[in-house]
Amino acid sequence: MNKAARGVLPAGKLPVRLLARLLKRYAAAARADGSVVVGPSVGLDCAVIDFGGNLLLAKTDPVTLVAEDIGLYAIHVNANDIAVMGGVPRWFLATILLPEGRTTARLAERIFSQLSRACDEVGITLCGGHTEVTPGLERPIVVGQMLGEVPERRLVSSAGARPGDDIVLTKGVPIEAGSVIAREMSSELRGVFPEGFIRRCKRLVKDPGLSVVRDARVAMDSARVHAMHDPTEGGLSMGLYELAEASETGLVVYEESIPFVPESLRLLEHYGLDPMGAIASGALLLTVDPRDTAGLLGAFEREGIRASCIGKVTDRKGGIRIVSGGRQKALRVFQRDELTRIL
Repeated sequence: MNKAARGVLPAGKLPVRLLARLLKRYAAAARADGSVVVGPSVGLDCAVIDFGGNLLLAKTDPVTLVAEDIGLYAIHVNANDIAVMGGVPRWFLATILLPEGRTTARLAERIFSQLSRACDEVGITLCGGHTEVTPGLERPIVVGQMLGEVPERRLVSSAGARPGDDIVLTKGVPIEAGSVIAREMSSELRGVFPEGFIRRCKRLVKDPGLSVVRDARVAMDSARVHAMHDPTEGGLSMGLYELAEASETGLVVYEESIPFVPESLRLLEHYGLDPMGAIASGALLLTVDPRDTAGLLGAFEREGIRASCIGKVTDRKGGIRIVSGGRQKALRVFQRDELTRIL
């Protein structure tokens, strides 16, 4: 009997319907708590809590697919989810789990150093956490807890998209996937791709980079932004689906308008992976009043941030669609990130 027949779930995010059912059943207290402005829900990036004055933003996310530069990944993927709520990431706590039998003092210090440097880059305080050597692990895991703040008037979420909005994507996709593959599969890639190309792919984590904190700030200062989201596991496809699900809308996306990262495309093609379903941190997905789209794209250009209008938000009954080669079809949703097929 195979795993699917026994009901064993594959690696990656929980199926959306299962997660929605679990949250509805076991997170009811958040809906009854008047201080919880935004609680747990499919497609929402972090919790929002009202303490009076500014709102507190709280986010937790692990880094599990990559070992090299894991501290940098942990800071940026968590800071991004604060930024897409319109907020400023401020404080970080890290749970660092290190593999038994493989951990040295040098490895522990390297991760702490990475966390410290990345915090300094974004202006975040590393203020606590927990570290241990854990049995049963094959690689280090860092589980991040990011806290931030936002004035109530600037709060946005992935639930605010409106029919008629333009959908804008910054930088390109999938930035993180290309970097992860180059780092984790470098030994076997050396016989296929030039060393310079592999180094360039590894550097995608820094150029154009995983952070969307600046992207979000430019957007908030330049346009009437209705929703922002950070496409991560499941790639751009899952990010679009989560945005539509959270906002209770449909959407239509034009494949030829999507800015793909050439280096990532080459690596994904080598392994037969779909770039729409590969982890895509580093790109900001947002919806904006169409009257502001030209001004927003101009603001991104002045800041040196690549950005494209890739589609429209529609009524929910229109579904989630993609136009490819002049033909419209349902957008494929990746419940399992494409990288889990090789990592």
